[in-house]
Amino acid sequence: MNRTKNSNFKILIPNSLFLIRERRGFTLIDVLVSVGILVILFGGIYMIYFSVLDVIANLELRAAATSVLNKEVEVIRNMRYEDVGTVGGVPTGLIPQTKTTNFDNAQFSIKTIIRNIDDPFDGVVGGSPNDTAPADYKLVEMEIDCVSCQKFVPLIFTTTVAPKSLESATNDGSLFINVFDAGGVGVDEAVVRVTNNIVAPTIDLTDATNVNGVLQLVGVPTSTQSYRIEVSKAGYSSERTYALGDPENPNPSKPDATVAAQTVTSISFVIDRLSTLNLISSGFRCEAIPDVGFSVAGNKIIGTGPDVLKFSTTTATNAQGLKILNGVEWDTYSILMTDSSYDIYGTTPFVPITINPSSTVDLRFTLVPTDPRALLVTVKDAVTGAAVSNATVGISSGVFSDSAVTGRVVYKDSDWSSGQYSNTSGVIDVDGVPGSIRLAVNASGTYDTGVASWLESETVDFGSVSTTYYEVTWSPASQPVSTGSESLRLQIATNNDNATWDYVGPDGTAGAYYTVSRTDISAGQSSKRYLRYKVYLSTEDENETPSLNDIDFKFGGVCVPTAQTVFQDLSLGTYDITVDASGYTQGTSTVSVSGNWQTAEILLSQ
Repeated sequence: MNRTKNSNFKILIPNSLFLIRERRGFTLIDVLVSVGILVILFGGIYMIYFSVLDVIANLELRAAATSVLNKEVEVIRNMRYEDVGTVGGVPTGLIPQTKTTNFDNAQFSIKTIIRNIDDPFDGVVGGSPNDTAPADYKLVEMEIDCVSCQKFVPLIFTTTVAPKSLESATNDGSLFINVFDAGGVGVDEAVVRVTNNIVAPTIDLTDATNVNGVLQLVGVPTSTQSYRIEVSKAGYSSERTYALGDPENPNPSKPDATVAAQTVTSISFVIDRLSTLNLISSGFRCEAIPDVGFSVAGNKIIGTGPDVLKFSTTTATNAQGLKILNGVEWDTYSILMTDSSYDIYGTTPFVPITINPSSTVDLRFTLVPTDPRALLVTVKDAVTGAAVSNATVGISSGVFSDSAVTGRVVYKDSDWSSGQYSNTSGVIDVDGVPGSIRLAVNASGTYDTGVASWLESETVDFGSVSTTYYEVTWSPASQPVSTGSESLRLQIATNNDNATWDYVGPDGTAGAYYTVSRTDISAGQSSKRYLRYKVYLSTEDENETPSLNDIDFKFGGVCVPTAQTVFQDLSLGTYDITVDASGYTQGTSTVSVSGNWQTAEILLSQ
């Protein structure tokens, strides 16, 4: 310890303090850490302070809400038993179903539900014994919420009210409402609205089902086919009854309900969670086809003679070839294209389409430009209805015949003029003969011999990484003999980055070339989205040139329907259809092409 003296007293100073005084000051990090600690400390105090204020305020509001409910209950206790009911409710009475009131500088809303209760002590209506006076007492449920408050949890108060004397037989009836989902399970907290403008006083009540999906209304005034019932729930479909003779639905499947004296009217409704349907219009390579019109219709009906569909609409895809239909009820839907500019090559999945509750379904329409008298052939398994891919479909009529394989389509290039390619060696001519790749003539008007010239195509986007390539075909398939045995050669490059172009031949090496038209290219090229090809031309005869007029790539992918194919530009008449697929016996059918659009479905048996 160091000692410092003066005339009156001594101060003992620890040596460590001298060490502190000898420091030259705090570093920036010291200051930032200190400030951070202070911010955290005072921030926590700030949050705790206001949390305490929120708790105190909430307790005061709940006390105020409780006082309001107590006053409302006192009002009910001082009413005549006959008046204990809601305006427009069952039982009817003097109490509003909803009201607002101000108390202690806060605005509260009060929702009141009153029901007649059939106590099983003396039997129940429709039971054994049958209770002819089922309205034994009344259940009062009041819910209060603070309209002008935040973070206020509503309070619910429940009590019962009984008559002073024994109940007597009544001419009223009972209305039991059952709400189920698509699986037959009761839907709790389903909102039920019951209205009747025929009885006096009129009825307009809103209530909810119990945990079993049931709402029992006892002591309901009698009335014939005049109780309108509407059932709904947030995120669910809805269902309702309809008046007989309505011009838009004259013969409803579920007419407004009848309540008869001393009987139970039981009516059931089915609602379930809503779904989403995405309509997609595209070509084979998933390229969007915009603004395509469709009609969508469900299978459920709400009336007969004539049938009235519950859901029917017309719509169109947007500029991206997409239309999203939200809030779609579970059902089986028929979707038809209304755009005459295109023919349907196929749909994925098949239509009509079944949509289950709480699901999202993509329905893709693969379209081709319209052509007169098109025939869409769909191939399915006869037992399961599943798609049959790689089935060979043949059609014939007289001397005409054609064939196609389901799940496979053709991409064709036939014009490279005006720079419709990526690159060339400089001695390729694409403009001299439109729609043809040839060697360019030299200054002497002949062709250079012994030199391989080439053209690299533009990138072809096949739309997905799951593309399967089957074969390449070109025409003319053979070249003039004098140009040499390999005067036309081809290499292919595929990738998923649209940047790495490694050209290879049939064996997957850079030194190999495709020299024969209609060659399998599936090995090593599939599961790639982007493709380019490179055409090599050479000649051994200075007066002759090889040429390429068109090139086809047969492929399949996510946007190619797996079990459908289209034949276009057919003549009017009757066509025989044969279908062959591995593991199935041959399927046959006959179709009459009498218009611009025909369909045929072939079911194959194993």
